Amino acid sequence: MPLPEILTRPLALPVVGSPLFIVSGPELVIAQCEAGVIGSFPALNARPQEVLHDWLDRITEELAKFAADNPDKPVAPYAVNQIVHRSNDRLDADVQACVDHEVPIVITSLGARADVYDAIHSYGGIVLHDVINNDFAHKAIDKGADGLIAVAAGAGGHAGTQSPFALLQEIREWFDGPLLLSGSIAHGRNILAAQAAGADMAYIGSAFIATEEANAAQGYKQMLVDSQAGDIVYSNLFTGVHGNYLRGSIINAGLDPVALPESDPSKMNFGSGGNTKSKAWKDIWGSGQGVGVIKDVPPVADLVARMRREYDEARERLQGLTQQAELVG
Repeated sequence: MPLPEILTRPLALPVVGSPLFIVSGPELVIAQCEAGVIGSFPALNARPQEVLHDWLDRITEELAKFAADNPDKPVAPYAVNQIVHRSNDRLDADVQACVDHEVPIVITSLGARADVYDAIHSYGGIVLHDVINNDFAHKAIDKGADGLIAVAAGAGGHAGTQSPFALLQEIREWFDGPLLLSGSIAHGRNILAAQAAGADMAYIGSAFIATEEANAAQGYKQMLVDSQAGDIVYSNLFTGVHGNYLRGSIINAGLDPVALPESDPSKMNFGSGGNTKSKAWKDIWGSGQGVGVIKDVPPVADLVARMRREYDEARERLQGLTQQAELVG
């Protein structure tokens, strides 16, 4: 199955910047798209709901102007994330906003709904659905999703527990459409590795939190710089869904990261506090296990350029190894 046209346009890297609750706003999305990678944001970040229309207008207009002023640069499309869960009472209005503005890519999470997919398809948009296992992948495609985001172990925020190799392999046995990989991807060589393992694109979050354009507290960004993979804690306490968080932020909230209680999954709570006095995502900071790669807080353009160099270097090394193998063979 060929990739949809929107995903085959020239990009600086085969990357989608994942939607980051609170952190992703127009500034970050525009910077990502102008740097040549697909930027995205959760619809719920625009508050109140009417602000979503303003954000979509701004992103569309600024990207069109940048493309006109820079015809030699690859300007990426953008995406909007929709939480498809019964706790999201804004879903219908937010989906309608996407239809009104003909958002090119919609990313759905925590639920697969055919009516949402049909609404996006009505104007030619595509839907990518994030999944943590093969069963959820089948359900999303059966209901009409165009592509999948395999959220593997080590991904920031809400994440699964399966190895990326296992998850990609199982999905690729039956699905040849658009497939992205999320989980500990923060370096150019990781992007190439994702493709080698069977993904079409990489899905990157934590590395973009530590950029100048991200709407994150400076303390959050500095904690990313200072942390390693061993500082990531996996818990469902804060939203009812298991996710990966920075140990330091949990300690700062007055909690013991090695003795966190389990939350009731039926009481999912996205960004409104969960079972703690601290607001999830605001005081408890998400991050993937690839955090050890983060050493500074650059502009998005510099981060993408660095990843491009790393990607090219990794590809050259792989080609060299392939040539050596052919000589030996």
